[in-house]
Amino acid sequence: MNLLKKALKKLDGLHYPQDYLCFAKESFQQPLHLYLVQQGRVLKDITGLHAFVGYCPVVFAMPAFSEISNSTVLQTMLGPAGLSAGEKYNQGQAVALLHFKRINRQATTDGEILYFEAVRGWHRFTGAFHQAIGQLYNRLYNQVPGNVYLEGNLYKQVQIAYALPRKVCLITVGQNDRYNLFPTDLHGQVNSGFYVISLRHAGKACEQVMAAQTIVLSEMKAAAFKQVYSLGKNHMQPLKEAAALNFSPDRSRQWNLPLPNEYTSYKELRLIDSFRAGIHQLLLFQITSAEQCSDDPQTLVHVHNLYATWRQKNGLPGNYLLR
Repeated sequence: MNLLKKALKKLDGLHYPQDYLCFAKESFQQPLHLYLVQQGRVLKDITGLHAFVGYCPVVFAMPAFSEISNSTVLQTMLGPAGLSAGEKYNQGQAVALLHFKRINRQATTDGEILYFEAVRGWHRFTGAFHQAIGQLYNRLYNQVPGNVYLEGNLYKQVQIAYALPRKVCLITVGQNDRYNLFPTDLHGQVNSGFYVISLRHAGKACEQVMAAQTIVLSEMKAAAFKQVYSLGKNHMQPLKEAAALNFSPDRSRQWNLPLPNEYTSYKELRLIDSFRAGIHQLLLFQITSAEQCSDDPQTLVHVHNLYATWRQKNGLPGNYLLR
C-alpha cells in the first residue's frame, strides 16, 4: 500500500478495518429506523416495509400502501426508534436522508409492488472532513477491474442503505443434478406471497437462476459468516456436483434442492417476472413454501463500517464478528 493510500485510510475516520461487519440480528440493540417523511414530518415507519434490492443504483422495493401508491418521488430519513406518524422531527434526529424517484411497479395477487431508485443521499455518520477523505479514497483507489465503482453521491447512498442490518442469505440453484450456492444481501419479502432478489445481470448466478426458474433462499446462522462470505466467488462459477459445494444432508421440501450447512430457515421460490435496473436484474418470485428450522436462529446480517463507526462513537454496543 503506497504512502498516500495509507494516509487516506488513517484519515477516513472509520473505526473498523472491514467495509462490512457481520453480527446476529437478534442480539443487535438500538438500531436506527427508516421513516417516510415529508416537509419535516414523519409519515410512516417503513423499517420493515422496504426491501433493499440494488446498490448501483440504490433501489428499494415496497408494497403499495396508501402513503406512496401515487407517489413518483419519496423522501426517507434514518433516525431513532419511536417517532410517530404526523410527528415533527428535528435536525438532530435526522442521521441520514435518502431521496427517491419511482422507476417501476409490478402487479401481484397480493397487491402492487413499487420500486424506487435513490437520487440523493446525505448523512452525518462522520464529519465533513472524514467524508471528503472517504470520497477521495473511493475516487483514487476503487476504480479497479472487477470492482463496481460507486461514483459521486452514489457512494454515500450505499453507505446509508447499509446502515440498517441487511440479511446475508445463501441461494441454492440447480439443474440436472448440478448446483450453485452463493450469497445475497439484496433481497426481501415485499408482501405475504412474493419476494424480490437482485443479482448482477452479467453474472453466471443470474443466468443460472433465470434458466432454472426455481431456487431456495436460506437464512444463515451468524456463526457461519466466514463460510457465507467465502462463497461470493460463486456468482461467477458454473454449476457443479453437490459434493463440490459442501451442502448439508438436508433437501428442500418441494424442489428437492440441497440446503447449506448452518441454515436456520428457508423459502422455496418460483420466478415469475424480472426487469433490469443499472447493473442489477431484479427478480420477482412467488413464495411456494417456507420452513423455520431453528428456535434460536441468530440470523446473519451485516452493516457498513460507516454506521458501525457512528455507533462506536456514540457508545452503542456492537456484537461484530470480524473476519
